[in-house]
Amino acid sequence: MNYSPWSQERAVALLATLREERGAVLIALQLMQREFGYVDKACVELIALTFNKSRADVHGVLTFYHDLRTTPPPPHEISICVAEACQSVGARELERDVKAKFPEESRVAYCFGNCALGPAAMVNGKIIGRATLEKIEAARQ
Repeated sequence: MNYSPWSQERAVALLATLREERGAVLIALQLMQREFGYVDKACVELIALTFNKSRADVHGVLTFYHDLRTTPPPPHEISICVAEACQSVGARELERDVKAKFPEESRVAYCFGNCALGPAAMVNGKIIGRATLEKIEAARQ
């Protein structure tokens, strides 16, 4: 995944495109993450100023959504689905193994819509059905 380097000027320009959006705080946080790979600390204040919200309001939205991150992403992002269908076919065991091998890259998610091929995983945005540690390792290459 290619992200732009953090730039306050770029962030301000992107936020200007959202001034009339409903639910702009969440949309702005998601936009910052898509552009830069994470939500820089400075974005919280920029978003608060842009949309006339408190920093606490913006921080609350940022910390509520688990997909939003406040640090640069690792070189590879691995998500393991731990919804019920995937749990029933070994997702928690896979999660344990992936976290042991790739602790900085792994996280849990809830449903990729690939329930028939569980356990499901996502590596760098690509869904893997009937995921195993070996398939995840291969997808990281």
